[in-house]
Amino acid sequence: ATSRKDAASNRGNGNVQEVGDHRPSVVDDSAESRITIETSSGTSPSWADRAEAVNVQSSIEREHEENQFSRVTKEHVRFLQVGRKKDFICYERINGKEVNIVEGLELHTNVFNAEEQKMMVDYIYDLQEKGRRHELRDRTYSEPRKWMRGKGRVTIQFGCCYNYAVDKYGNPPGIIRDEEVDPIPERLRDIIKRLVRWHVLPRSCVPDSCIINLYDVSDCIPPHIDHHDFVRPFCTVSLLSECNIVFGANLKIIGPGDFEGSLSVPLPMGSVLVLNGNGADVAKHAVPAVPTKRISITFRKMDPLKAPYGFSPDPELISIRPLFHDGLPSSRMQETQSQLLRSSGLNAKGAVQTGTTLEVSRKKSHDWSSESSFFSMESDFPPLESSKSIEKQYLKSKGSRYA
Repeated sequence: ATSRKDAASNRGNGNVQEVGDHRPSVVDDSAESRITIETSSGTSPSWADRAEAVNVQSSIEREHEENQFSRVTKEHVRFLQVGRKKDFICYERINGKEVNIVEGLELHTNVFNAEEQKMMVDYIYDLQEKGRRHELRDRTYSEPRKWMRGKGRVTIQFGCCYNYAVDKYGNPPGIIRDEEVDPIPERLRDIIKRLVRWHVLPRSCVPDSCIINLYDVSDCIPPHIDHHDFVRPFCTVSLLSECNIVFGANLKIIGPGDFEGSLSVPLPMGSVLVLNGNGADVAKHAVPAVPTKRISITFRKMDPLKAPYGFSPDPELISIRPLFHDGLPSSRMQETQSQLLRSSGLNAKGAVQTGTTLEVSRKKSHDWSSESSFFSMESDFPPLESSKSIEKQYLKSKGSRYA
């Protein structure tokens, strides 16, 4: 009690509570960081002491700001290195008119690097094991019997239960509104955040459902147009192996798992294919029988009028902000970004601004990852593809063992 009174008396007299080693100590409270100053004599601090304390505080604030700035800047640089192809052309005659049936199709490459892909694949295989152990809801996980070539791929769906065809209960194709599946897990929400932040999907169409397809050798997806219970655009992430997707207003079925269309598009690992406009609603698309195992994740936003009964949007997802709207000082951003671009072998002339996005054509580079999430900007990981990739040059310049 006496100590508390003495302490109160000291505060009232303008003295500062003594610190054991008589050095300035940093005290952090919820409002702002403050410096407690103590001199060896126990007297009021001098102007020099006060100035030193201010310098310490300024240094702490500057270090925090620079750390935060560095993380955001690295993300901007990674964003610049994503390849974006939006000029797909494939004309077919429809109702007597020549129509570009893939207008609105986009392919975003190098969205996910090698380490991120590995983590995503491992996580999906963990989900598959949970499904086999019946730890997921019945309609979340499906592993039908393979009764012919290309039929019977494993699917895991979150957010809503989607019916591909009339089921044994008579439910038509589309979202089954009175069926429950598991909500989108946090790790998959991380992917959605990147897709919106990096301008792969618009903020007006944040996905609230997804379906994972696990392809075994010879599995396929037959020609179809995605159901209009889902709004446009939607997208597919490709993992584990590269494959082709074919498009055509009238795709031909040559045989089981063998389809022929007007356009075939390779889907690299770590890429995201966005379907919109004619590319989603005029052209059918199909994935022919794959030569090796493959995983895809399709993210879609449900039509609010078709969503499951009792469904409510995830506040975390609907609050996502696209990159370049973070309030980062533009002049400082440009200066530091230019330095990082130079260190990674890319100059400002390599970046092409298109609307509200920036793109780097045919550049291959990847991201920084961590164990707690698929994505972080704190450490470097090896590049995904060729030795000419931007990130390989960047890692080599830093003496990385991955270069």
